Amino acid sequence: MSPILNRRSAVAAALTAALLVPALSACGSSDKKAADTGASASAPSSASAETKAANLTVLAASSLTDVFKTAGAAYEKAHPGTKITFSFAGSQELAAQVKQGAPADALVTADTKTMDGLKTETNDASIIAKNRLVIATGKGNPFKVAELKDLADSKIKVVLAAPEVPVGRYSKQILDAQKIEVKPVSQEPNVRAVLSKVELGEADAGLVYKTDSAKSGDKVVTVDIPDGQNAVASYPAATLKQSKNAEAAAAFVAWLSTPEAQKILQDAGFQKA
Repeated sequence: MSPILNRRSAVAAALTAALLVPALSACGSSDKKAADTGASASAPSSASAETKAANLTVLAASSLTDVFKTAGAAYEKAHPGTKITFSFAGSQELAAQVKQGAPADALVTADTKTMDGLKTETNDASIIAKNRLVIATGKGNPFKVAELKDLADSKIKVVLAAPEVPVGRYSKQILDAQKIEVKPVSQEPNVRAVLSKVELGEADAGLVYKTDSAKSGDKVVTVDIPDGQNAVASYPAATLKQSKNAEAAAAFVAWLSTPEAQKILQDAGFQKA
């Protein structure tokens, strides 16, 4: 090839290279912008996931004390960033707190009547578990209590929950149905208080939920009540309209009906909803 052609080829190559540099730079810039845009687009998704975490306050019936501590720990483990604080009391006390505007996100009562009375303060409720009553007697069952009618014996100190408490209302229901008249030595504000009286020997017998009696171990003797003479306690759960964590609260209430939560409840002696 002649020297003139070589020089022309070199010049052409140089011009081509010069033209390609800005084009490649532009492509690199576009790719970087696209990557940046993609990163930005994914950011809201991450932020959205974080907003689902919350500090929840759940008002729950006294009879759920032990099982909900287990359930709460399981839920927090499966939902990092979410913290659940439980406040346990008799359902009637919880209802009063809700009506007074206590800061909380969800409510679980031991009866549907209490929940139904809070329709203006709660969203739709769903039954998450059921329970039954048993007779709890002092250690060794010294009075040989074997059935409901034995509680009418004036020699036996019987303690019941107050009639405005779900377990107290269920107790009255089953005693009235069998036409058994019992004169309790005291009427307590919740089922745990009834059980405590029996455990401490301050009462000889009391009517409590099966799940509570089971937690007492050998401190009490449990006497089962036949289904035909018993009452079924239903536990409804609902979010509160005043909750500031509506999405997270709804997620927790929904979780209570999942197989994982139901297993925890049933392992503790609660019946399937």
